[in-house]
Amino acid sequence: KQGEMVALVTGTGGNTFFGRTAKLVGEAGAVSHFQKAVMRIGDFLIFVAVGLSIILIAVELHRGEPVLELIQFVLILVIASIPVAMPAVLSVTMALGALSLSKEKAIVSRLQAIEEMAGVDILCSDKTGTLTKNELTLGEPVLFGAKDAEALILAGALASRPEDKDAIDMSVINGLKDRSLLDKYNQTKFIPFDPVGKRTEGTVTGPDGQTSKYTKGAPQVILDLCDVDGETRTRAEKVVNDLAAKGYRTLGVAGSRADGGWHYLGILPLFDPPRDDSAETIAQAKQHGLKVHMITGDNVAIASEISGQLGMGTRIQAATELFKSNVDPTHLSPEAAQKVENADGFAQVFPEHKYGIVKAFQDRGHLVAMTGDGVNDAPALKQADIGIAVSGATDAARAAAALILTAPGLSVIIKAIEEARQIFERMMSYTIYRIAMTIDIMFFVVLAVLSFDFTPLTAVMIIILALLDDIPIMTIAYDNTRIDPKPVRWQMSRVLSVSSVLGLLAVAETFGLLLIGWEWLKNPEWQQWIEIDKPHIQTMLFLQLVAGGHLMLFLTRTKKLFFIPPFPSPALFWAIVGTQIFAVLMCALGWLVPRLPWSLIGLVWAYNIVWMFIQDVVKVGVYYLIEDRPMHKQRYLKTVNQSLHTHGY
Repeated sequence: KQGEMVALVTGTGGNTFFGRTAKLVGEAGAVSHFQKAVMRIGDFLIFVAVGLSIILIAVELHRGEPVLELIQFVLILVIASIPVAMPAVLSVTMALGALSLSKEKAIVSRLQAIEEMAGVDILCSDKTGTLTKNELTLGEPVLFGAKDAEALILAGALASRPEDKDAIDMSVINGLKDRSLLDKYNQTKFIPFDPVGKRTEGTVTGPDGQTSKYTKGAPQVILDLCDVDGETRTRAEKVVNDLAAKGYRTLGVAGSRADGGWHYLGILPLFDPPRDDSAETIAQAKQHGLKVHMITGDNVAIASEISGQLGMGTRIQAATELFKSNVDPTHLSPEAAQKVENADGFAQVFPEHKYGIVKAFQDRGHLVAMTGDGVNDAPALKQADIGIAVSGATDAARAAAALILTAPGLSVIIKAIEEARQIFERMMSYTIYRIAMTIDIMFFVVLAVLSFDFTPLTAVMIIILALLDDIPIMTIAYDNTRIDPKPVRWQMSRVLSVSSVLGLLAVAETFGLLLIGWEWLKNPEWQQWIEIDKPHIQTMLFLQLVAGGHLMLFLTRTKKLFFIPPFPSPALFWAIVGTQIFAVLMCALGWLVPRLPWSLIGLVWAYNIVWMFIQDVVKVGVYYLIEDRPMHKQRYLKTVNQSLHTHGY
């Protein structure tokens, strides 16, 4: 641990190992798909709102409407139609999701990571401490000169010093069935392990007063120390190789002889066993469409054995073969990238290799989560779509990560992904609902003006409608949703297809009520039953939009028929019920809107319920066309596997 040496400086600053790490951290960083999705949705709705507003202004100016009143109305209409609350609703949904994840011992440091986590299909996991217990355990001893297994373990323990708390020493000592045996020996001298000698040595006085020495260390070193015949050496080397192929590290153990030489006693296998929950967790990951790849600095044989035990496959790729010294980790050849994708895990991995592995997966269209704990893992954690700092990670790793675990193991990550997919479903249902409502309001108002020269909603109604639509929607963050069995992403074609169909159906629904009201004005028999005028029609349309909009939310929250579980959460259900009661009382009592008879309120509600069933059946049909038919399903899955990095969302 001290001394002097002559060294040759081959690089400084950015050309050093740590300098390259810092440079990679600066270059790394994945794009937020959530922000791009919100921008694309916002652009689409603004385009629709502004385009229809221009048509409305042109028609009304041609008809001689007052310019100032027209501009005021159009501005209110556009502001109410554009989903200004969308970022707030989605952010609140993710924030509450982050709170929920914290209860699962996963701290979110970047809010958008929740949405990206829902789409992760590749998880690159460290072996030690995540897949395994990070606790060396003694295997079945292999005897050579020792009389029995306990005697061999005792010899190894006497070549250890318990107070050092060394992991290897403690694994040997803990392997004793009777630790009180150590109390019978007095250790008078101890030579600790050093990288040159590669062994430890203890001098002890036994219960009989005799002094003896014991040593343990690298099997080859201990073999060379002892005077063994060729047959013993061959057998020992075979045992070491066989154990290495099964994932074991090995220690050779020897004891001193009376003549001062060493007697080869045997071999102690050591291994870091898989965590009790790892195999089950990996099986769950597969059910969720998640491929787990092991990443370890161990050799290929050890990695292959552990990977096979956990059901992860045995196609282990040595990172040193993929990333030659002259290969840029950010630009792998297509052949090397294909090897990365086909591998079940990676062995002999250095920290800079992790960055290249993540980049290779991303370039082939995957969303990647990567675990890490050290300073050198920071570039890979930052480049990954979801960088995960495992329990006990350094501050640098935590700073680069999007998710920080406070408990060891993979099960925390799987729970976080399940929670993220539920959060994603909530955001998706709100997004489809909001786009459909914007289409409904804008197209209907313009259509009513063009068809009947009639303003169907007053400016006050539009403002109240916007408030009643968005305020209770905040509770969607608490909604019950199903957990999708596969990774989910923002598929804009699907979102716009479903929302556009529902929006146009809503336009037909609202315009149909206008046609009924218009016919009512001209029908003497209907007027005798209930006399109405144009302000009454405006109130009916206002109530229809308030009720129909929230009934539509019950449809968008599931791909199945709305009355099939999971049912809405109490928070969402009662928030909507409260909003509807308020809207009904407004119309019945004439608050800020022309008063409407109870019979017409009941008629509007009955009309909405009938249309709700029609829209629901059509919605299920649309999902069937774009997802469930074999041909469409193949196209959809192909789209899912395409790179969001390439397509920008």
